[in-house]
Amino acid sequence: VQLVESGGGSALAGGSVRLSCAASGYTVGTACMAWFRQVPGAEREGVAGSDADGSTSYADSVKGRFTISQDIAKNTLYLQMNSLKPEDTATYYCAGRQYCYKAVYDYYGQGTQVTVS
Repeated sequence: VQLVESGGGSALAGGSVRLSCAASGYTVGTACMAWFRQVPGAEREGVAGSDADGSTSYADSVKGRFTISQDIAKNTLYLQMNSLKPEDTATYYCAGRQYCYKAVYDYYGQGTQVTVS
């Protein structure tokens, strides 16, 4: 299984960024996946989740601003980030579970940095 994030970079506060997570050896459309973020010295924080039944969930801090979605044909997970704030600055990781009934995420990408100023 390989998850490869892309799309990070610098953005101004109030701007938008879209992150992509291309999966191989893993089917995004039938998986339970999520986006996490982490800043140095802090624990990894769950940002948004997408379950196999299509349901989604968001951290309160991003609700109404971020949207998790997937392109089954491209086997890719996305995170659309709008109305960015400086506190959204972090390394963002996509993650997937081997089994949806298990709460643990087994696979992580290498991360992509988002910096908001």
